[in-house]
Amino acid sequence: MPWLSVLVPIYNVQAYLRECLTSVVEQLDDDSGVQILVLDDCSTDGSWPLMQELSQRWPGRLQLLRHERNGGLSAARNTLIEAARGDYLWFLDSDDKLLPGAIAGLRTIVHAHAPDVVLCDFSVWRERPRLKHRLRGERHRRSFNGPARRLVRGGCLLVAGMLSAGELHAWSKISRRALWGDDLRFPVGQHFEDMTTMPLMALRAESFYYEPVPWVAYRRRPGSILASMSLSKALDQSAALLPFAQALKTSPCGADPRTRFSLARQAARNLVGAMRSVCQPGAVDAPSEVAETLRRNFLETSPLTPRALARAYFWRGWWGRRHRFLRWFNARPLP
Repeated sequence: MPWLSVLVPIYNVQAYLRECLTSVVEQLDDDSGVQILVLDDCSTDGSWPLMQELSQRWPGRLQLLRHERNGGLSAARNTLIEAARGDYLWFLDSDDKLLPGAIAGLRTIVHAHAPDVVLCDFSVWRERPRLKHRLRGERHRRSFNGPARRLVRGGCLLVAGMLSAGELHAWSKISRRALWGDDLRFPVGQHFEDMTTMPLMALRAESFYYEPVPWVAYRRRPGSILASMSLSKALDQSAALLPFAQALKTSPCGADPRTRFSLARQAARNLVGAMRSVCQPGAVDAPSEVAETLRRNFLETSPLTPRALARAYFWRGWWGRRHRFLRWFNARPLP
């Protein structure tokens, strides 16, 4: 049985696919124990022929799968989970790549500590990086706020650290396949599916290890979810953490102050991001029904009331965040 399954969903990424898969295969030796699952979700470009070409180039390395009809990213990932046989699952988007030493670093941690979840950092990968991108720290972005380079027992600190960092993507978190069971899957047809799913997975973990080294190069390109927001995406963003908020009520972590504040903070980020995308340019107005839905989703997600969250921001000296949250929470609906 492989110790790791790398899961790569494919849809119309012919231009990026070779580089993505090469970044994985080049890190493997003859007895790597790594399963690479690649699933084509009915691409309309040349992705499927390229997958077949690469499979012949690297005999025995790639396991190819193909959907009969397009189901979207969540459906593709769910199929990959069902087909995976590794003890650990590592989701990798097909326009991104693994950085050198990533798999070796993961293997060292797994063999030494066997945590339920391993977290890594990432770098933002742009075709034409500028000085301003470097000044923003895009060469090394943190995915977790918490203890590093040691095994930590208990899931509450994992959940709080993930929510605090606000980087809830699947590809920076390698998890035991057993955590997914038969009932945890990505929501089909929903945007911000990582934000819904990864905190639920973390809530099941009993131990974790955070390695503050970029293992993934995240490609920033036009057409991404955040680069092309819409009303439906804004609604999905504001509601993404509702299942986690419900699950937290019956978890011991529901009484943990760090987890409660981190969830409230992320719910506020989601509210602000969603409101910005549906408001008129330069105004803090939104259609009344939409604004009320976004506010209601915040109130149902956040363990803290708006007043309590604003107070917590104030005492931490986060006055800019407090002002921004209150400004958008109290945005005037359009008539």
